[in-house]
Amino acid sequence: MRLLRQRRVVLLWGAQSLSVFGDRLYAMAIMWIVWQESGAAAMGLVAIAESVPYIVLGTVGRRIVARFASLRRLATVDIGRAALVAVLPLAWQAFGTPGMLACAVLLGVTGALFDPNLGALVPELVDERDVQAVVGLMDLTGRIARIAGPGAAGLLLAVVPQHSLFWFDGLTFVASAVALLLLASRAVLPALDLERSAGVKGRPRARGLLKARPDTAVAIGVHGAGIFAHAVALALPAFLTVRLDAGAAVYGAALAATGAGALLANGFAGNLRLPVNSTVFYCGTWAVSGVVLASVALADSVTVLLALSALLGAVNPFLQVTLNTHLSSFPRAARLRLMSVDLTVIRTAGTASMLVLPGLAAKDPVAAFPVSGLALALVAGAGAVLALRGTKASTPDEGPVKVLAKG
Repeated sequence: MRLLRQRRVVLLWGAQSLSVFGDRLYAMAIMWIVWQESGAAAMGLVAIAESVPYIVLGTVGRRIVARFASLRRLATVDIGRAALVAVLPLAWQAFGTPGMLACAVLLGVTGALFDPNLGALVPELVDERDVQAVVGLMDLTGRIARIAGPGAAGLLLAVVPQHSLFWFDGLTFVASAVALLLLASRAVLPALDLERSAGVKGRPRARGLLKARPDTAVAIGVHGAGIFAHAVALALPAFLTVRLDAGAAVYGAALAATGAGALLANGFAGNLRLPVNSTVFYCGTWAVSGVVLASVALADSVTVLLALSALLGAVNPFLQVTLNTHLSSFPRAARLRLMSVDLTVIRTAGTASMLVLPGLAAKDPVAAFPVSGLALALVAGAGAVLALRGTKASTPDEGPVKVLAKG
């Protein structure tokens, strides 16, 4: 709350909240409409169409992403998103599913440009001692927006025409753009110099950055493994039917418990003093998450299930805040590249898991949870060991700039 007394942080908070809210509002609305008009198969196509630009730009588009590394250019991206969301119903009517998929791809492109750049700019707007706290604040507001967005979409779909919902969604992106422009007028940031700000000669390449900091490489890899394993949650409705003879009400309660656990834990995650080996702590926390995920199979009552769901949610803020704080310690250009790589990894893992895990989990939804959870715990535990070795590869007084220069 202390951070919200700073005008910069308030504007940043507003822009991020509105942007994430708009993302979630759009995601809920488009999935519902696609399901109504074209069925479940088209829903999967939309999810893939939006994820592909993240994967492509994160892999081969580093120069394109870096061109939008300023608040004003991010504002133009949000204006572009507003326009795309507003015309989506027209594209649907004129071109059907192909038109909708084209808009989804373009929205994925704008997201791939916006997300890593905003994340990389956050540490530039506060003192170094406040970086972890502001990362925690962004995580909190993002979680609130992710909960409020689908709820607002469901409510609006019940009372307004479909096209009006998308126009309202577009307004959230316009408001975010205004907040970014106001922030740009009050916060003078140096232009992104891809050579000097990386602390190395030449543009920062992902391979060189990850080779110089193997502990960071391991943490990003474990992040992808965690996203992949947690896709087993899609089998939770089937698990509830088989294990507890429960239905949609319990499923909704479990999701609410997960969200509540995350919100309550966020205040601790944003203020907890992280250990020196933050990547080791990060991998260890993923291992804990894997154990809790596996324990879901042991739930023999709704009360136990809700407790495990809340615990699973409580782990999430520690994961997000720890990794983002770690990546924020790098110079700006390196930070942007690493955040882009992380987004690429988790989008790839998420897309792959959507194609693989639901089918496997459908055969035995009860066994799917211990298999996925224990596999994640093993991978994350091995990652903690590797991250510890990677951290020891550099001396304690070497920060990211020195290590990168050495690499």
